[in-house]
Amino acid sequence: MNAQKLSKRLETVASFVPTGAIVADIGSDHAYLPCYLVQQGIVSGAIAGEVVKGPYESALRQVRAEGLTNNIKVRLADGLAAVEQGDEVDTITIAGMGGPLIVSILEKHPEVLRSVTRLILQPNIHAKVIREWALVHGWAILDEVILEEDDKIYEILVLQRGAMHLTSAEILLGNHLIAQRSATFVKKWTKEIDNWQRILQDLNKAETTPEIQAKKEELQILIQLVEGVLSS
Repeated sequence: MNAQKLSKRLETVASFVPTGAIVADIGSDHAYLPCYLVQQGIVSGAIAGEVVKGPYESALRQVRAEGLTNNIKVRLADGLAAVEQGDEVDTITIAGMGGPLIVSILEKHPEVLRSVTRLILQPNIHAKVIREWALVHGWAILDEVILEEDDKIYEILVLQRGAMHLTSAEILLGNHLIAQRSATFVKKWTKEIDNWQRILQDLNKAETTPEIQAKKEELQILIQLVEGVLSS
């Protein structure tokens, strides 16, 4: 992967960036995504934010090597602190982190989001917490994608301002993804059910305590919920 040829995962993220947007890529690593967006003419300017010095320096080198120092600002900062007043950022991308970490980044500097109209988020795990956050904070899911690459399954959530209503199943699985019911979606959740059933079998062998009983009931609800979606 490089700035000219992104991974399937990042290429999908890029496909949801509106033409003409000013984007902040948080946790940008090598800055491949912002470099690609500028080179493809999708955006005219971008911020590449990194909290770790090593990846920050990699991003700096990449932007310089691509000759894009006038288009992309690389900043060493914690999450959304990479976005400064006057940047006019309207789109934020955060990819390759866990859902809880993505939510913590969004919550840490809420003032940055006031001018933002689109969030493109790619959690490696626990997409559910992003949907829960969106429900509370006035964001609606515009689209969702589930894809497999290098034997890993990823979800991508595209959010815009607005209200929405989600059922328990839709919070866990994604309303758009339920509607699409792709082979990758079925594969992911079939594996999850198998994993929950293995855990349940182990718990059934353990001495019953209030905590274990509560965990067993939680797993049974999850299994029933997902099986209901997959069989419908």
